[in-house]
Amino acid sequence: MFVLMNFGLSLEMRMLFAFAAALLLSLACGGPLIEYLHTKQKQGQPIRTDGPQSHLQTKKGTPTMGGILILGTAIFSILLFANISYHFVWVSVLVLIIYGLTGFVDDYWKVKRQSANAMTAGMKLFIQFLTAAVAASIITAATPRGINTVLSFPYFKDLFINLSWLYVPFAVIVMSGASNGVNLSDGLDGLASGLLIIAFTFFMAVAYFCGFPNAVEHHLLYIPRCSEIGVVCAALIGSCLGFLYFNKPKARVFMGDTGSLSLGAILGAIAVMTKSEVLLAIVGGVFVMETISVIIQVAYFKKTGKRFFRMAPIHHHFEQLGWSEKKVVLSFWMAALLLALVGSLIFI
Repeated sequence: MFVLMNFGLSLEMRMLFAFAAALLLSLACGGPLIEYLHTKQKQGQPIRTDGPQSHLQTKKGTPTMGGILILGTAIFSILLFANISYHFVWVSVLVLIIYGLTGFVDDYWKVKRQSANAMTAGMKLFIQFLTAAVAASIITAATPRGINTVLSFPYFKDLFINLSWLYVPFAVIVMSGASNGVNLSDGLDGLASGLLIIAFTFFMAVAYFCGFPNAVEHHLLYIPRCSEIGVVCAALIGSCLGFLYFNKPKARVFMGDTGSLSLGAILGAIAVMTKSEVLLAIVGGVFVMETISVIIQVAYFKKTGKRFFRMAPIHHHFEQLGWSEKKVVLSFWMAALLLALVGSLIFI
């Protein structure tokens, strides 16, 4: 299956080819896919009636399930250029497929029923937690003993906490939390895809350096062969960048739960694979902020009957303050870039 290794391609070349293949494929396939989705989704994705009222006009009729484009091109590139004999690679593919299918079913019923709600939250969380538990167990078993249940802290070479049997539940929370964080961030044209490009680029570097014995010099743990996940990240970057071409304002297609749930989950899984869960909280700070804003809004409303933010997730709050959609997206991208720079201090 892993044919290209026989031609002596280096890891760095395979990362480059995975990125290029995913990008070119997504650009080539995006137009026809969008046309097909238009024919099948006459009314497009249903727009939240409790969201910004402007969205009811500007986003009406836009098809969803654009995540199919990202997942299809990324998985193809991963299978073509990554070494799938490595546990972490096929775990990555399975996470993308299972979370992607969960999101696809949710998107399908949303379009079918023309409702913003399809699968119940409990049903989605059950599938997310079960998949994450299986993935986390495999990752933990495939990680060298002595560090497989350790939580490391960036910027401190010798600061570790051994979570023991609590590590797998913790990893499940990381993966499911990342999945829902990205899902909540997918509310404005280009927002989630741009944030993901930044996050995957950072973790591509992390995965690459984790696979070398001198990883400790970068405040990372040495995990043999982990550099192979750099190929996975490269493919995801290329796919997200190609998708962004069609998702930039005014979006021709939405990512949908098909993309956001699966891409968030794989981002969390990569953080678990590289033992960089704390770094994910830093570099993925915008996703964290989006999630916390919803938690605060719900809790505050239940307690007082009033809203803490004008609207949640928080990107809608800024829209309600009068910010244009473009200004919100660019500001959030800038915040993500600054957080990535903070995370990158480990490489200095």
